[in-house]
Amino acid sequence: MTDHIIIGVHVKNRTQQAIELQKVFTEYGCSIKTRLGLHDTDENSCSIAGIILLEIFAKDDLIPNEMLKKFNAIDNVEAQIMRFTH
Repeated sequence: MTDHIIIGVHVKNRTQQAIELQKVFTEYGCSIKTRLGLHDTDENSCSIAGIILLEIFAKDDLIPNEMLKKFNAIDNVEAQIMRFTH
């Protein structure tokens, strides 16, 4: 059984970073098992900040580390890796 690798991506302005983020999502699309976007919203407003959680399929650390580097190179984006080993 492989490790569970989760990349958390904190986006400070979803509308400004959407295009650059989507480029990374597309480049590594076959390695992304699950993608979940979270942001604050209610009947009166919708936050421009958000968090994206990605479950990654990878046999080693190469792809997750490449993705992390590309996400962190985008202005106002911070990414971190969580790894759960069995």
